[in-house]
Amino acid sequence: MKLIISNSPHLRSTINTSWVMRQVIFALLPAVIASVILFKYRAIFLILNCVLTAVATESIILRIRKRPSAIKDFSAALTGLLLALILPPSTAWYAASLGSIFAILVGKQIFGGLGSNIFNPALIARAFLAAAYPKMLTTFIKPYSLDAVTAATPLALRKFSAHLSSSPTIDLFWGNTAGSLGETSAICLIVGGVYLLARKIADWRIPLSLLCATLIISSIFYFANHSNGSFLFHLFSGGLLLGAFFMATDPVTTPMTKKGRYVFGVGCAILIMITRYFSGLPEGVMYAILFMNAATPLINRLTRPRRFGE
Repeated sequence: MKLIISNSPHLRSTINTSWVMRQVIFALLPAVIASVILFKYRAIFLILNCVLTAVATESIILRIRKRPSAIKDFSAALTGLLLALILPPSTAWYAASLGSIFAILVGKQIFGGLGSNIFNPALIARAFLAAAYPKMLTTFIKPYSLDAVTAATPLALRKFSAHLSSSPTIDLFWGNTAGSLGETSAICLIVGGVYLLARKIADWRIPLSLLCATLIISSIFYFANHSNGSFLFHLFSGGLLLGAFFMATDPVTTPMTKKGRYVFGVGCAILIMITRYFSGLPEGVMYAILFMNAATPLINRLTRPRRFGE
């Protein structure tokens, strides 16, 4: 018998990066369709702007670095799509373009490219835009409105008006509320998230631990004071579902260990609810995930499994 000596890995799969990225994009299609229905031409323009700018930026940077083109792996397109979905529909074209460039250049390529980045590129770009254009990034418009009729998000009403949004839970569920482009329709995000879990593209441990911890924390505060909002209110409002299924499950910026993924999800939930209850911001998903991204190396080290025989 001939023995073939080769470098690891010794087990290979037909699944590649391009296939995984395309599956995530496919899972986001319900949210994309909902955003077009709710926000019309603004959604189409913002999505095309972010995706095309992200792809062009990556192509230029790779050419400067004299690296082979990576457009076919769809990672840049996915980054641009995720960024568009977490921006307000009224975001100016130049801000969206700048955010896409920042996501690819600073969030991804400056660390060495795909697989080497520390933070989620779309989220780090959103944080940059929130610092550069704070008013623009906190101005939202009503769904189905062709004119830029501003409206407060349900979380902003709870935070700054001292009362819950007048929108019933069913409107939050279907997306008939003001918010970022792709985070308003809860049902579309749930459908996409279930698809990712069913195809095993995303690990179920992070969404499960994040949502369960959110359920416990929000229930405690709700029973103490109903104005804090119920679990369904917090679940369907803001970017909790989008973050739980599509941001916090990023395999590059989240823990590799199974125990670490539970810790990551619970940590995100705690930071989200602390931000929503005690900070000056109505939303906390973006900063919670970015903070836990920074803690991922430590989590991996502390939750590293024992070697066999130890």
